[in-house]
Amino acid sequence: MRTRFTASEVREGWCQFLRNGSVPKDERDARVWRQPLFRCVQGFFICYLSLTGVKGLIQLKQISKVYPSGNRQVHALKEVDLTVQRGEIFGIIGHSGAGKSTLIRTVNLLERPTAGQVIVDGVDITAPPHRRLQEERRSIGMIFQHFNLLSSLSVKENIAFPLRLAKLPNGDVQRRVEELLRLVGLEEHGNKYPAQLSGGQKQRVGIARALATDPKVLLCDEATSALDPQTTQSILSSLLEINRRLNITIVLITHEMQVIRSICDRVAVLDGGKIVEEGPVIEVFLKPQHPTTKDFVAQVTEPAEASAEPLEAKTQNRTQVRITFIGEQTYEPVLYETMKEMNVPFAILQGTISRLKDTPYGQLVVELHAEGMEAERTMDALRSRGLDVEVMRHG
Repeated sequence: MRTRFTASEVREGWCQFLRNGSVPKDERDARVWRQPLFRCVQGFFICYLSLTGVKGLIQLKQISKVYPSGNRQVHALKEVDLTVQRGEIFGIIGHSGAGKSTLIRTVNLLERPTAGQVIVDGVDITAPPHRRLQEERRSIGMIFQHFNLLSSLSVKENIAFPLRLAKLPNGDVQRRVEELLRLVGLEEHGNKYPAQLSGGQKQRVGIARALATDPKVLLCDEATSALDPQTTQSILSSLLEINRRLNITIVLITHEMQVIRSICDRVAVLDGGKIVEEGPVIEVFLKPQHPTTKDFVAQVTEPAEASAEPLEAKTQNRTQVRITFIGEQTYEPVLYETMKEMNVPFAILQGTISRLKDTPYGQLVVELHAEGMEAERTMDALRSRGLDVEVMRHG
């Protein structure tokens, strides 16, 4: 096994850290990640970012949106602050009426906020002149829940539509359309019309059209909610591949936690027009704090993950714990080795292994045949190996 790595390999490891906020996905990059110097510099860099206030590609500052409704006002968004980093996939999840669509449409000012600033790549697009807004909108693509294709135009013509609005030469338009057809896997369907396509194919046309002007940002407004589960997974895989190949920043809204856990790096939970929880997906998913977040997580988790209640104890003098493994440790015998070292018998009562985007994780409910100081020493030993240990029931 190599212990030295080239500058380009370490740089690639950094790119994965900045994008994912988690361990790299393959074994070679994981070895780079484990280098002591790499981990030391990582900690320093996080502190540096917090102290210098490095700005994201998208910044929403104190965004509020109020709609008049007869004699009263409806507050769709309430002083929302949000930052999206360059190159990441950022998810916004909330129930119907939470303000998701309103929020994502403020990014390109399809919905102009009542108050607040929208800053994209350093430009405040909420400030005049409006001519600059049209230029900035070309750098923000958008795909929609119901595709919004022009039924009288072919697939190629739909994709070419924004390019013709931008008055590109015909030759450039044709080359770009062919390139995008290959990117979304529709080379054989360019001359068909929307009515001849399946729902998944229509959404791929929508993705290609949104990418036509080579945007920095891709907004996805419930892009998979009108699709069946298999097609949904196919579209999510395409978005993930596009994000990685083009390094395009993706902001998506959804009411499905499965979408968030499949491709997102970070997530914000919206409830009543406010962000009630935000962070890396793995943190929010495994340790939800707000009731709305817990509700979403419960929809897609196994009983061992979702339940915070201890299982019924069969005997006394035992301690019940929930142990969470993240990354490489999920597939390593850390629990067995620790228990053998501590000479503590144990029983696994429940367990699950799954993935959050590229990161594997596991959760076990374990009964330690120990109590008091012996149980505490055992849990400390598990924590020293990087596991998260939560006591569910003392003996």
